[in-house]
Amino acid sequence: MKKIGVLVVAASTTTSAFQTTKSPLATTSRARTTSRIQQPPFKAVTIEQAEQLSSQKEEEESPFQVDMTGVKFSGMNGKALTWKDEDYPSATELRSVIPKDCFEPDTATSLKYLSVSVVGTAVCTWIGFNVLLPLLPPTELLSNPLLAVFGTAVWSTYAAVTGTVAMGLWVLAHECGHGAFSKNVALQDTIGYILHSFFLVPYFSWQRSHAVHHKFTNHMDLGETHVPEPSDGSKQDGSLGLRQFYQSVGGEKTGLRAYGALQLFLHLVIGWPAYLWIGATGGPDRGMTNHYYPNPLTEPKFAKDELFPNKWKEKVWQSDIGCVAMGVAVLGFALSQGFATMMALYGLPLIVVNSWLVIYTWLQHTDVDVPHFSREEHNFVKGALHTIDRPYNTLDPWGAIDFLHHQIGTTHVAHHFASNIPHYKAQAATDAIQENFPDMYLYDPTPIPQALWRICKGCVAVEKRGDRWVWQNEDIPKQLL
Repeated sequence: MKKIGVLVVAASTTTSAFQTTKSPLATTSRARTTSRIQQPPFKAVTIEQAEQLSSQKEEEESPFQVDMTGVKFSGMNGKALTWKDEDYPSATELRSVIPKDCFEPDTATSLKYLSVSVVGTAVCTWIGFNVLLPLLPPTELLSNPLLAVFGTAVWSTYAAVTGTVAMGLWVLAHECGHGAFSKNVALQDTIGYILHSFFLVPYFSWQRSHAVHHKFTNHMDLGETHVPEPSDGSKQDGSLGLRQFYQSVGGEKTGLRAYGALQLFLHLVIGWPAYLWIGATGGPDRGMTNHYYPNPLTEPKFAKDELFPNKWKEKVWQSDIGCVAMGVAVLGFALSQGFATMMALYGLPLIVVNSWLVIYTWLQHTDVDVPHFSREEHNFVKGALHTIDRPYNTLDPWGAIDFLHHQIGTTHVAHHFASNIPHYKAQAATDAIQENFPDMYLYDPTPIPQALWRICKGCVAVEKRGDRWVWQNEDIPKQLL
């Protein structure tokens, strides 16, 4: 049966008129006023019409540029989804607001910060070799269950601390790849090559792929790392289907947590090696890639989109020399001291470094209300402005981790504005960006562990809405993310 309810609504918004008259005794007593209210005319409408009018009004007033059905908010409250094409400045305008001094690296200052990371990593390694190894030999931990539990806890702590300190070396190696370490290119590339090789990463290969990442940040087809899985709206297939399966088996809350834990493991432990070896989470149009081999493993959609074209092929082979040398050294150490000892002193700290690297790259460009773009809609400025600064300086009470990691996560927006800004000048650049483009600057105040956990559960697959791709979370209650 059709609804026949009737509502009475105002058909116009005539403002009430007030008419004031003065009392004859106004000079000796308080003035009194009278008012005559003009009532607006009314008309009857059906409930369906009233709901339609209300919906139209909400759409007209909404600042968002896409259908927000099921879109959940981070601490940015959907800010990036309110931007229109005309809101974006040009690349020249972006760079022009940054003080010119920010683009000048100082070799002495860069070497000073390098010494901090080198000394810190060396001290941790010395403690591992000269204190922990004699007291708790990893090769003997399995001989006693109690010793195994205690020793595992101690060596895990060692790996966490050493890997966290050594991450500073990676950040500076990253600056070498961007030309932000020194104007002396030979010195810069030598340091970058050695540091990357120490982490078993081919220097020139990464230099090329990372430059591509900067050019195509949040690009659905050509992005390089953490490109989301596209969805056609079906919740039964792919990663959305897997998340739904976990929830059907474990319950809405527990199943979602289990799925999030799986994503956490896959990204932080498997993610970085998988990216280097098979281009995992890279843009589909480049085909399957390998950072140690210059030719694509599968054919790219367009030949011009090949990851390592022309001169870069030779540079990939040059990079492999350092990785092979480091690999031989690690293998020799494992053969002479035992695999368990090698893992305790090198392997586990390396996994921690890789985990930090994934955390930074993942959280810098991903959250439940940060979109991606297809070929037709993407440009460099859009990619740069969809970079997110986060409060890594609050990870510990002293800001030590942020210091050891050279503020790579707290000032990353500036880095994507201009990647040749050295880290010790990035805060000045960040301040300039905030001052000149406050409405186009993304900062999420969510504590890092909570933000990471939200992304593990909520950044699964995206669907096309209008001119951008947004994360699909329609069936997930906000309180579970």
